[in-house]
Amino acid sequence: MADFVADNSHHKPAQPSEPVELMDELSDDVLPPGSDIEGTPASEPPSKTLEMSEDSQVQGNDSKNSSGIVGESKSQELASVLDNAGKTTEKEGNCYCGKDRNMNIVELFCATCLRWFHESCISYQLGKLVPFMMNYVFLCKNCSPTGLESFKKNQAQFTQMCITTIANLMQNSTKEGTSRQYFSRDKEIVPYVDSHWEYLTTMPRRVTQSWHSTIHKTLMKEKGLIFVCQEPVPETMASDCMFGLLSLELVNIRPNYEAMVRAGHLKQTDPAGGNTAIRGRGYKRRVPDQFGGNQRKTRNDIGTPKLPAHGYPLDHPFNKDGYRYILAEPDPHAPFRQEFDESSDWAGKPIPGWLYRKLNPSQVLLTLHDRAPQLKITEDRMAATGEKGYCTVRATHLVNRGTWYWECSIEEMPELAATRIGFAQAYGNLQAPLGYDKFGYSWRSRKGTVFHESLGKHFSQGYGEGDVLGILIELPDIPNGNYIPPTYKDKPLVKFKSHLYYEDRDEMQEELRKLKPLEGAKIDFYKNGIHQGTGFKDIYAGGYFPAISLFKNVTVSVNFGPNFKFAPKDVAFRGMHERAEESITEQAMADMLYLTENEGRLRLDL
Repeated sequence: MADFVADNSHHKPAQPSEPVELMDELSDDVLPPGSDIEGTPASEPPSKTLEMSEDSQVQGNDSKNSSGIVGESKSQELASVLDNAGKTTEKEGNCYCGKDRNMNIVELFCATCLRWFHESCISYQLGKLVPFMMNYVFLCKNCSPTGLESFKKNQAQFTQMCITTIANLMQNSTKEGTSRQYFSRDKEIVPYVDSHWEYLTTMPRRVTQSWHSTIHKTLMKEKGLIFVCQEPVPETMASDCMFGLLSLELVNIRPNYEAMVRAGHLKQTDPAGGNTAIRGRGYKRRVPDQFGGNQRKTRNDIGTPKLPAHGYPLDHPFNKDGYRYILAEPDPHAPFRQEFDESSDWAGKPIPGWLYRKLNPSQVLLTLHDRAPQLKITEDRMAATGEKGYCTVRATHLVNRGTWYWECSIEEMPELAATRIGFAQAYGNLQAPLGYDKFGYSWRSRKGTVFHESLGKHFSQGYGEGDVLGILIELPDIPNGNYIPPTYKDKPLVKFKSHLYYEDRDEMQEELRKLKPLEGAKIDFYKNGIHQGTGFKDIYAGGYFPAISLFKNVTVSVNFGPNFKFAPKDVAFRGMHERAEESITEQAMADMLYLTENEGRLRLDL
């Protein structure tokens, strides 16, 4: 855009150098409404533009006699500037739906494929927007490295706000059938900015009305370059001016991504072409970030350290003392997500839980937080070693219906050490052996005893070091049962070591009252591929986690699939590993239900 302004400055004898200086502020981020992306005014062919002065374009009459033909040297200089301008051109075809542009609705311009997308076709929660905005960066789902749409609204300059305002006033007048080109500064432009401030910019609304004069200064400063003005008739004693856009081609109003790249605000990671992403110099996010540069970082850009490879913080709170802690991540689909990220008014205030969501692990592992702290978990979270007395660790995922199987191997079992393996519900005591209470069922290594509610009965021979044990649970469907997991969006968020967690209270007594035997539900055990029998029948209905309890320094490794050493051949089952993807879908459903049921009641100002 700076190139376009420089060109116009050659055609305005009264201002040989001022226009370039006046537009330096705007040149980084705005593509002038009168130019295409090459820098040539869109309303005229390039050759004709070289022959017309700016004054003749503004006045629109006597163009052939007012300024004549531009000199040959200036024509060559202008052509050189145009040749060196950005080579980016808008691609054919728009939006996922394939339909043409619609000037009456919000449309976003993709920074990579250079196509327009209708707001109604975009799944990202965009927040408050108006048509003809220029202060944003958008990547469609086809161009984003994450496969999800990315959007960032930046703070708009007053010049951009004025362009967007006048463009919307022009389009509204077209819809009304008047097709006006000039609008009152005091009666139309300023009131529009005032009523749409939060839509136009991320800048905090001004307390005083001094910005009214800033609007006037901006319009006058860029008069002849971006805006045109109709001065009031002296006889009327009116002080209000009528302003319009130099070019009437509203289709060319868009972010100037080329200028942003040149200025270093955006970086193209694959200059050779293809499905490229645009990243800023301030890129530090765990999830690939498309925005950055000199923009003010939001709470999603800073303050949250990267998670380890196994997907859980090394320093974390444990589930204990009547409280449970669930790791949370930002929910990009939550309402007002963008406004919250861009706001600086939340320091020291409680963060609404519905802006976040439970972080669901992408694979089934041993938990780090839902275990007794004495147990040592390996870095890959696929083995555990005990210490002194019995204590328990659960897996990350539960099952509540169907037939499921997992295996574990006794890697080391010193003399007098022991282990219990099986399934446990969420409220099973972690500082006790599995099967100590009503929430757990276990098979002990010593003497092959099975335990539930601390009552043991002889089941089979024991097992020891080197044995591979299989555990299969069968949970029949409950008619009209609700298998959607609980949402945590209504729970408070607490911060621990730079990460946010949902804090949930234990409801032990209520859960005990809910326990009811489920007819046909059972747990079978296998040893080195040999079926040992059914250890428990008609177990309580509920959600069950694979669990192990360790006594002294015994080491047990787990195998949740898909490659089992001794998969049962006489029964149809699913490996526990399949629960990872299922749980993500189920949790998303629970969160969507919460957002739908509370639509219109979730506000940042509450």
